[in-house]
Amino acid sequence: MKLSLNLATAPQPNNRPFLAGAAICGLVAVVMLLMLAHAEYQSYQANRELRAEVARWQGEIRVYKGRQQVLEAYFHTPAAEQVLQRSIFLNSLIDERSFPWTKVFMDLEQTLPPGVRVITITPELVNGRAEVTLEVGAMSDAAKLEFLEAVERSKTFSGLVVKSERQGSTTAQAPDKVFLNLTVWYSTT
Repeated sequence: MKLSLNLATAPQPNNRPFLAGAAICGLVAVVMLLMLAHAEYQSYQANRELRAEVARWQGEIRVYKGRQQVLEAYFHTPAAEQVLQRSIFLNSLIDERSFPWTKVFMDLEQTLPPGVRVITITPELVNGRAEVTLEVGAMSDAAKLEFLEAVERSKTFSGLVVKSERQGSTTAQAPDKVFLNLTVWYSTT
């Protein structure tokens, strides 16, 4: 029979459970460190593709900014400005040509009372609306007032502004006694 006696004054502590726990915690920490390193490496690989794509896009942006600066410099040249002004002028002519003359004359025919005639009509497009300047001749003051009231009641003409009025001499060729110069807004709808 064997007998084990401890002759030391203090008993020897058993460190095995602590060492086993520390080894397990260290092993878990190393595994987690490896997993974290692997995740970081994958993130780095994925971001490397994104960084390459971002760099490519930034290169394209620089190229397009350079082209834009070249074009801006070109459009600020006198020749380009002249072409731009000419195109604006031509577009305004096209807008004036597309003015609905037939509809205006039909609406004026319904508005004009007897004894009133239109001498000149000048349309101008202002912010997409038609401002019409009219010179009208009337045989009498009553016909003039009847015309002004008819224009004010009209649904197609609005914003009547009389710019000037002058008296005329009645002759066989020009029987008008009163001449009006006025502007109205014309609604094409």
